[in-house]
Amino acid sequence: MTLVFSSICPHPPLLIPTIGGPELEKISSTVKALEKLNKEFVQTKPETVVVISPHAPTLSQAFGIVKPKILSGNFGQFGDFGTELSFETDQELIKDILDDAKKEKMPVQALDYSDLDHGTLVPLYYLTRKVPKLKLVVISFTLLDLPTHFQFGQMLHKAIKHADERIAVVASGDLSHRLTFDAPAGYSPRGKEFDEKLIDLLKKNDVKSILNLDPGLIEEAGECGLRSIIVLLGILDKIDYKPEILSYEGPFGVGYLVANFKF
Repeated sequence: MTLVFSSICPHPPLLIPTIGGPELEKISSTVKALEKLNKEFVQTKPETVVVISPHAPTLSQAFGIVKPKILSGNFGQFGDFGTELSFETDQELIKDILDDAKKEKMPVQALDYSDLDHGTLVPLYYLTRKVPKLKLVVISFTLLDLPTHFQFGQMLHKAIKHADERIAVVASGDLSHRLTFDAPAGYSPRGKEFDEKLIDLLKKNDVKSILNLDPGLIEEAGECGLRSIIVLLGILDKIDYKPEILSYEGPFGVGYLVANFKF
């Protein structure tokens, strides 16, 4: 088995010190959790990291996998042009995923897009600083139903299992964007309800209930990470793992969850 690490990471650009500045203190639990996650990441010695990002180019009816050989990006749109990350992509794993998708009639499309989005960049900023020459695969989810995302994760598991490299998987995503009255998407009391329910189900490893979450609750929560998480749960489906919630907070009206899955 070549999967060596898996986690859920939030992706607010505020986590980058040059952007967050003094605001970082308000999300210090998240920063500490990501630093702890970095130690776990380094210890597992991954050679390729797969990131499922809500902000990678999204297709409504197909999963996307970013194809170019080099991917790079910075935080220029948030005022920081100096912090830049660049990675070679794992072309062999990308080919295997596309081949498996064809065989299993899973809707997956190669994307010719070389700019890294902040949903990918923020987790990688924290995780990869001490891991040189790491290869990358960036995947986007779709608007298809939740069970299809789980099945896609199960398909990815097969490709990862047969890979030669040591592979890490990161589900990038924030939870509800509606936790406070000044939240980006406006306030809903169901935002907190969604976050608490999802975290409780993750702790219990109750995947079935996650796949059957009330669509009205999901919609009202205004989340962006659920589908990333479900793809990850599909990857972990046949693995005996223990969920570890490292932190959760939402001082800016958006729920930031950091979780590790030990196996």
